[in-house]
Amino acid sequence: MFTYFFSLVIIIFEAICCNLFYDVFCKENSRLRKSQKVLLMLSLICCYYLCGLFLSDMLILKMTLVVLAAVIIMSFYFEISIKKSVVFALLYQGLSIIVDYIAYISNNTIISKAGEVQKGYALEGSLVVIFSKITVFLCILLLKKHFGKKSTETLPDKIWGRFLFFPVFTIITIIAMIMTFQYTKNEVQANVLYSISLGLAVMNIFVYFLINDIVTSEAKLHEKEILGLQFKNQIDMYRSISENYEIQKKKSHEFKNHILCIESLLKAHEYDKASKYVGNISNTFIGEKNVINTNHVIINAILNTKYQEAISKNIVFVFKVNDLSKIVIEDEDLVVILANLLNNAIEACEKCEEKKTIKLKFVIEENLIVLSVKNTCSHPIIYSDNEIKTSKKDEPEMHGIGIKNIIQIVEKYNGEYVIKNENNEFSFSIIIPL
Repeated sequence: MFTYFFSLVIIIFEAICCNLFYDVFCKENSRLRKSQKVLLMLSLICCYYLCGLFLSDMLILKMTLVVLAAVIIMSFYFEISIKKSVVFALLYQGLSIIVDYIAYISNNTIISKAGEVQKGYALEGSLVVIFSKITVFLCILLLKKHFGKKSTETLPDKIWGRFLFFPVFTIITIIAMIMTFQYTKNEVQANVLYSISLGLAVMNIFVYFLINDIVTSEAKLHEKEILGLQFKNQIDMYRSISENYEIQKKKSHEFKNHILCIESLLKAHEYDKASKYVGNISNTFIGEKNVINTNHVIINAILNTKYQEAISKNIVFVFKVNDLSKIVIEDEDLVVILANLLNNAIEACEKCEEKKTIKLKFVIEENLIVLSVKNTCSHPIIYSDNEIKTSKKDEPEMHGIGIKNIIQIVEKYNGEYVIKNENNEFSFSIIIPL
């Protein structure tokens, strides 16, 4: 009875370590409720326990199923693709099996691997198991401290696939050593096994540092691209604001001249001419005025600029706005969100041969900022791994960065977003608490 209880405790600890290892590199799935996360962890524990209980004599099959269980369950628990989950599962398994094997050759009485349930644990063997698992836990804590909260999302799956060689080679080598050298016959053999296992450990440590360097480099590059995109959007918007200001100054000057002319006609009792003159300049002003007014200078500039651009491209632009003067989003973030959403919407509509429509809703309701952009599209838009697969050929990476940047800004303000693509209509909806 004690054996099964002890094994269950070790397996629970093993599952927690696996979760912590993923947490070093990945971000938890924010859409999962706490109960769903608990259920996923219980599923992982059950898989570990059942594999150890029924497959203790089939090492390779058991290891394969343990890795497969971690890959599938952790891909739901964290916001990562299956390919990345495979890499992390193998890296963790490699770390765990190296530590276990060092403990094994230190004490031939027992070896414990992820999920294995053994009978007749001696006190000495139990202490070795506990020591190895605590060592794995400490290694993960060191990794967590070293990596901090560095994002691995910028690395494509192709690069992660190259890291597979190291953990796979480690696991295969350790399994071969276990099956070949079940007991050390002399000190020389023990020293050789120590050297091989320590060499594998050093190799995998090198892999972690390599990943860290690549992630750091990619993060800096990604940040530069984001800053470049923000700068471009801000320059465009500020240029638009500046142009509108100059136009308004010119109109103000013209308006004064019009007033003087009307005043002269009225003084000369030329009422018919004055009325006709007023009618002519009224038509001019009506055609040139800003259509959208939200009581927010930046939002007005962006929306009116994109409205005029859409109209010039024969795109129907339907909008619903209200007073947005109390909005809590910073100006530079507003520029990124609105410019990217509307640029993408206009681009998609341009490709439509028939119906070209953009529907914008930007309001404050019930202490919530609600922003929704819907547009017609000529083909299905694929959304996966926090990225919209674009048809843009000139600069597809900038398109992807724009979408990811919108999501980051929404999360920055503790907001939520929904992306849909139904009936040839694509929509991006955002809700942010006021």
